[in-house]
Amino acid sequence: MGDMTETNRRIVLLRHGKSEWSEADDHERPLADRGRKDAPAAGRRLAGSGITPDLALCSTALRCRETWKLAAAELPERPRTVYDERLYEASLGELISVVNEVGDDVRDLVIVGHNPGVHALADALAGEAEGDLLPRMNRSGFPTCSTAVLAFSGSWKEVEHGVARLAAYWSPHV
Repeated sequence: MGDMTETNRRIVLLRHGKSEWSEADDHERPLADRGRKDAPAAGRRLAGSGITPDLALCSTALRCRETWKLAAAELPERPRTVYDERLYEASLGELISVVNEVGDDVRDLVIVGHNPGVHALADALAGEAEGDLLPRMNRSGFPTCSTAVLAFSGSWKEVEHGVARLAAYWSPHV
């Protein structure tokens, strides 16, 4: 482990599925029917991409927990999952801080969270992008159950604006 080779890592950003509108507490809003349909599809896309996440960080909001449960069920194996309340209503700066804490034994990380944070994070980290992915992602507004994959090399502690390449972007609605 002590060698100086750059480790290639990926961050998968998954926005929760479409949730029910209710007068209830925002944190406890469940997925709507469309969200329950889209979340497994997002999991199948992730499985098909060949990414095998080592760790998932998931917002404690019910709609994120339900999204991840349905998406993760489609993966060859479920990664270690940590429910982190800091991901609920997290700003861009807070999201970068959470990423900076990830242990370097993790190569591929999934974050299941909310807009505007996950879209802002994808946009901020993407110093470059494959093809037209960046304008496509930004035009779409990162709808529910969208997924962005960002590739970078180095340590999680070094993740900051512009370090990554937007390698993939999928959305069920675009």
